[in-house]
Amino acid sequence: MKSRWNFSAQLPSWLDSLNIPFTMKAPTFQNPFLTTSKSVLNHTELSSLLSVCGRDGNLNLGSSIHARIIKQPPFYDSDSSLRNALFVWNSLLSVYTKCGQLQDAVKLFDHMPVKDTVSWNTMISGFLRNRDLDTGFRLFKQTSESRTVCCRFDKATLSTMLSACDGLEFSGATKMVHGLVFVGGFEREVTVGNALITSYFKCGCFSEGKQVFYEMLERNVITWTAVISGLAKSEFYEDGLRLFNQMRWGPVSPNSLTYLSALMACSGLQALSDGRKIHGMLWKLGMQSDLCIESALMDLYSKCGSLEAAWQIFEFAEELDEVSLTVILVAFTQNGLEEEAIQIFMRMVKLGIEVDPNMVSAILGVFVLGTSLTFAYARYGDGFRALQFYDAMRVDGIAPTDVTFLSLLHACSHAGLVEKGMEFLESMTKDHGLSPRSEHYACVVDMLGRAGLLKEAKRFIEGLPENPGVLVWQALLGACGIHGDSEMGKYAADKLFLATPDSPAPYVLMANIYSSEGKWKERARAIKRMKEMGVAKEVGISWIEIEKKVNSFVAGDKMHPQADDIFCLLSVLLEHLKDEGYVPDKRCILYYLDQDKMD
Repeated sequence: MKSRWNFSAQLPSWLDSLNIPFTMKAPTFQNPFLTTSKSVLNHTELSSLLSVCGRDGNLNLGSSIHARIIKQPPFYDSDSSLRNALFVWNSLLSVYTKCGQLQDAVKLFDHMPVKDTVSWNTMISGFLRNRDLDTGFRLFKQTSESRTVCCRFDKATLSTMLSACDGLEFSGATKMVHGLVFVGGFEREVTVGNALITSYFKCGCFSEGKQVFYEMLERNVITWTAVISGLAKSEFYEDGLRLFNQMRWGPVSPNSLTYLSALMACSGLQALSDGRKIHGMLWKLGMQSDLCIESALMDLYSKCGSLEAAWQIFEFAEELDEVSLTVILVAFTQNGLEEEAIQIFMRMVKLGIEVDPNMVSAILGVFVLGTSLTFAYARYGDGFRALQFYDAMRVDGIAPTDVTFLSLLHACSHAGLVEKGMEFLESMTKDHGLSPRSEHYACVVDMLGRAGLLKEAKRFIEGLPENPGVLVWQALLGACGIHGDSEMGKYAADKLFLATPDSPAPYVLMANIYSSEGKWKERARAIKRMKEMGVAKEVGISWIEIEKKVNSFVAGDKMHPQADDIFCLLSVLLEHLKDEGYVPDKRCILYYLDQDKMD
């Protein structure tokens, strides 16, 4: 098997030979258009065509068929023709609801000359699918109260309603539907019982879900899978595994989803022996190469500390998806192979594999709680608390990473602890064998610059073992801006011009420095040069998330629908700030004045 990846560098000995076939699933495309040689389609053909439209979300074709039906309406000269027409109307309703066009569905539903239970079920399902639960439940209430046989709820209605009851807040609704199951005489329907089990477990009503299972006279594979899955997801691992073993000796055979649930229970219990037995069953059945099964097996072996077995499954997988990649990253990080996890992740990025939030979360797990808290304290200005937490890490024997030292240098910079910061930089290489990056050097320059030691910062840069990067020059120029040193600032800006000729940062910072010193001609020259170079300053954007909606703002923004209220509130806050003695720093805002007047 040829290798498509190469992760061999610096991995454990049993990972030396890596043959990883990586094939992401491509979306399949199915043509929604069906052709027919007949000039007139009968009700069966129309319904089939509309079914394809609904399945593929082809609203254009579906609405075109609707237009044709309106132009050539069916005749209701007999009961059979009326039933055929209703068959077509229901299919058209399904198209609109599946395409999310609920208003069009409502209009069609209201104008239908006749309706049946399928019509009502289609509408209920459409509203529930689009998370309009209020309307869906209201329609269901109408069917439950209707005395007309053709509009009464059936087992499909009950199953649809139960599928929407998927949270703790729906426990009461699930019990209400359960009551209607007995009222309607559907307690012997397997599909309804399966839906009840699933809903009860999702609502946290575990005893009720198990009771439904034990009272069912007939059980199929979905029944068993629903209760085993519900128990495993609710962390009743022993009960789930016991039922799985009981199922194996009965007349109903497990399917792939049942095995998945059993593997989940084994992972929760860290039951390696039982997991290996299930793995053997899957080999006999030829189901071991299923993507979800492989991910579950990798998760099982990694949680049981058998990382080599997990890696073998990953290595020989015919196809890999985001779940598989996330599982193997978590496996490495949880088994103390953080460096290897980082290598795998970086290899994924270099190969252009799309990285999803779960992979990012998995790799972030590499950076020990201690580093995260140290960074958090440093980032939010509590430098002394960050240093205290680092001391606690050392007492606990937690080894620092290069990210830890970056946080410590950041803390020293904002706390003015220059000597302590230089000690950390030396300790990083001398005591822990970690090589500083440009980010660390920039942090040191920022620390020296904030303390007013601009000459020392310049000497530090000149003594670096590598060429200073953009971050280092930006840090020096920023420090010059803090202290209003245009001479040193020009030195740093010239270096930054060479490193990033298209960046507006050196022009803007120098203009602000000249403004603070009252050197208006020099400021004007900086702005003029920026214009001549064709460099434009990017607009700074601030954003905040309120009630799961992101609101973004730029300076002087009037586009927000609540702009008047926002500016009114800002004015009030500004007055309060002035009352407390706040004096605006005008050095930076001078750049935004009318520049033509300064030229």
